[in-house]
Amino acid sequence: MPTVKELFERMPASFQKEAATGLDVAIQFDITGERGGKWYAAIKDGELDVVEGAHESPDLTITVEAQDYIDISTGTLNEQLAFMTGRITARGDTVLAMKLPGIFTR
Repeated sequence: MPTVKELFERMPASFQKEAATGLDVAIQFDITGERGGKWYAAIKDGELDVVEGAHESPDLTITVEAQDYIDISTGTLNEQLAFMTGRITARGDTVLAMKLPGIFTR
């Protein structure tokens, strides 16, 4: 099973450039619990930059426990179910949050 860090390192491979056309956003991921951390994905002009750390003014902040993030990323936990049950929270641009499954594939 991959670690959270490994999943963020692999994020560029799952990036769907065409789905991100016209976006200029920063998405903060606050991963809580054991082996969690903070990363952000900056998307601009169809390009992705994934950085470990906190963005100073993200458009969207996703907060999720480390194991749930791994389970969502590997397809063993449905992200919509996780959101509806409070296992994942989104603060900021909720329209952007709904676009994420199309911007990043598993």
